Amino acid sequence: MPRTSEREKIEVTQYILEHVPEEAQVSRIEYEGPMLAVYAKKPEILVEQSNIIAGIVNTLRKRIVVRSDPSVRLPEKEAERIAKEIILPEAEVTDVNFDPSLGEIIIEAKKPGLVIGRNGVVLQEIIRQTRWRPHVLRSPPLRSKIVTHMRHYLHSESKDRERVLRAVGERIFRPKTYEVGDLRITALGGARQVGRSAFLVQTRESSVLLDCGINPGSSKAFERFPRFDSPTFEIDSLDAVVISHAHLDHCGLVPFLYKYGYDGPIYCSAPTSNLMTLLQLDYLDVAGKQGIIPPYDQKDVRECVLHTIPLRHGAVTDIAPDARLTLHNAGHILGSSVTHLHIGEGLHNIVYTGDYKYARTMLLEAATTEFPRVETVITESTYGSPTDIMPSRVEAEGSLTSIINETLERKGKVLIPVPAVGRAQEIMLVIDGYMRRGLMKEAPVFIEGMISEATAIHTAYPEYLGRDVRRSILYEGINPFQSDYFTIVQHPSVRQEIIDGKPCIIMATSGMLEGGPVIEYFKSLAEDEKNMIIFVSYQIEGTMGRRVQKGMSDVTMINSNGRLGVVKVRLQVESIEGFSGHSDRHQIINYITHLNPKPERVVVCHGERSKCLNIANFIQRRLRIQALVPVTMETFRLL
Repeated sequence: MPRTSEREKIEVTQYILEHVPEEAQVSRIEYEGPMLAVYAKKPEILVEQSNIIAGIVNTLRKRIVVRSDPSVRLPEKEAERIAKEIILPEAEVTDVNFDPSLGEIIIEAKKPGLVIGRNGVVLQEIIRQTRWRPHVLRSPPLRSKIVTHMRHYLHSESKDRERVLRAVGERIFRPKTYEVGDLRITALGGARQVGRSAFLVQTRESSVLLDCGINPGSSKAFERFPRFDSPTFEIDSLDAVVISHAHLDHCGLVPFLYKYGYDGPIYCSAPTSNLMTLLQLDYLDVAGKQGIIPPYDQKDVRECVLHTIPLRHGAVTDIAPDARLTLHNAGHILGSSVTHLHIGEGLHNIVYTGDYKYARTMLLEAATTEFPRVETVITESTYGSPTDIMPSRVEAEGSLTSIINETLERKGKVLIPVPAVGRAQEIMLVIDGYMRRGLMKEAPVFIEGMISEATAIHTAYPEYLGRDVRRSILYEGINPFQSDYFTIVQHPSVRQEIIDGKPCIIMATSGMLEGGPVIEYFKSLAEDEKNMIIFVSYQIEGTMGRRVQKGMSDVTMINSNGRLGVVKVRLQVESIEGFSGHSDRHQIINYITHLNPKPERVVVCHGERSKCLNIANFIQRRLRIQALVPVTMETFRLL
């Protein structure tokens, strides 16, 4: 791995030492991931005089973090005791954890403002007495197992995490070998198709992979995974992987990279990091139950956790000698991000949308359209054909309410297959709101699968949610995800009671009938025409959900004895597209139109071939912007 220029490192170190007070006792300065870490034996001095660090940041144009020297940190148990003594009881501290690799004490409290104190006075006192830097979080209304497990894992592997961060830092800040140029993109997947999104961005100096997904609608590895056999892809040359969001068609194959030697960073938002781990582990679980040999194992998922560097939306971060990254809200699912890549010093700017929603929903705000600069946009086109015009959100909510009411009136049961992340939480908000207002017939709502865990992760990051639900959770003390209408199915043994019981609503994963608990409910409810299945998410071609959606009357499924059997589909089938986390055709066009500044080029992907070509043609003719529709394995130059 290329090393940082020693001369530059010496110059940076000398500059910092010249501009910080001697009494802070700076012990070392290290590149750690995209940050420059300044270790001090008295870090409280630099924290109290924050203007000193701010001035250094402006001069060096590097992100700097102050850490305590490990030699002066109190033992964890003693530090926890002292911190709790300093913090007022009224703050209601619920949990305290440590991250030795960052020198942080992580404090969760119901009233985080009291942990911080006026002008940060409580934080400064904690630093002064414990030499650990506090990271304060609001206690989530629901406890997430995956967040807890990931935190404990990083604690146990803190030494290895330090190694990873130092190695990443040296790679990012290595001296440039070439002048910036020859900017090109290779579509490794997600071109003229939905699934296995993966785009390789290369310059003379660096190589960045945008997304690394699988195609859940295909069983053939050649079509299921990105084309890493492309001559442009070299795993040893890869500087970074950027993940737009946690759906498997965008992140499902990331652990595979570590299995075959990648040792670099993954950049994504913090919620994406947790949700991605949850869905990758579930992918392995489902594959095991179906007798499929997965392309990686749990060890490789743990490597992902170890190498992930979470970023806040809006934070500008160096990821290579000639590339800076900024993530922005995409409005698709919790933590979903529009990726802004700044190449060189103003040479070229790429905006990769991933999946995005250019409209406010109950759950999330609309995708960001404002950027400092943008020349090339890579946009999805899942709903890009002229007929892909979705009803308004109000119309979709009305349709869902009407269908549910009619089904319950005829004593039927409603089955809603949902992706655990995003759509499940949106539908929960709708059902809770409409039942509370008396517009939807009250009935038990049974929730099974990963939905409850994914929902707990949502409540851990209220700052990423839409303004109304955020206000409800943070300031009104009302958590709509914990409604009295909802019953979490804790064990498969109760499914038969639900199936044999009174009319109800069942929300279960997976959203495309490709596995998970929804399969058992579907097999039991399918042959009764009083029942209803409602699809509220996109059904990828080749999935069971797509076949049922298209009206297939007989489907072959594995029965309880492990043998193939035919299930007669007599229940009612409805699809409501208005709940999609994707933009429809109008929203895609409006998004491109409202981008500021106006791009020079639009690359259309993540859509069926005809949809990609159709919307690209519209963009070229009507918006007068050059539009490209690459095929898989195609490389195109931007410079």
